Amino acid sequence: MMRWLPNPVVSLCLAALWLLLNQSVAPADLLLGAVLGIALPLLTRRLQPLGYPRMRAPGTFMRLLGMALVEVIRSTFNVCRVILAGDYREVNSQFIRVPLTIRDPYGMAMLSCLINMTPGTVWVEVFPDRHELALHVFDLHDEQWWIETIQTRYEQPLIAIFEQEAPDGDTT
Repeated sequence: MMRWLPNPVVSLCLAALWLLLNQSVAPADLLLGAVLGIALPLLTRRLQPLGYPRMRAPGTFMRLLGMALVEVIRSTFNVCRVILAGDYREVNSQFIRVPLTIRDPYGMAMLSCLINMTPGTVWVEVFPDRHELALHVFDLHDEQWWIETIQTRYEQPLIAIFEQEAPDGDTT
């Protein structure tokens, strides 16, 4: 089964998305949706050299997305306030380094997405020999707060999701 459906959830989502986009459940659309759901994961299988990631804690993942959404909204208002107020002399734009313990490449990619979608922060570089992340913050007030936020709000849940079994028994 895994040979023809390397990731059944992705196949099902692709077929459902095709039906939603066409707003039809006609037999031709069902057939084309099924073909797309089977063919696209097979054609893109080589793009996943490490295989598909296994999410071990979907509840933790949902909480992480909720926290990230709150942080994006909060950062959006903060950056807008700084830009619209126009007092650029008080802006403290700096680079900081954050020590990382996460090693999973999918977890690192997710951490990169979470950091880069937050206004006012940019993932600059990872120093693999020191396991540190270089991060640019648009208006830095407390460097230690940023380090603790990255490590506790983002990195620890990603470790639970991608690297180890979740402590709350939230596994798939």
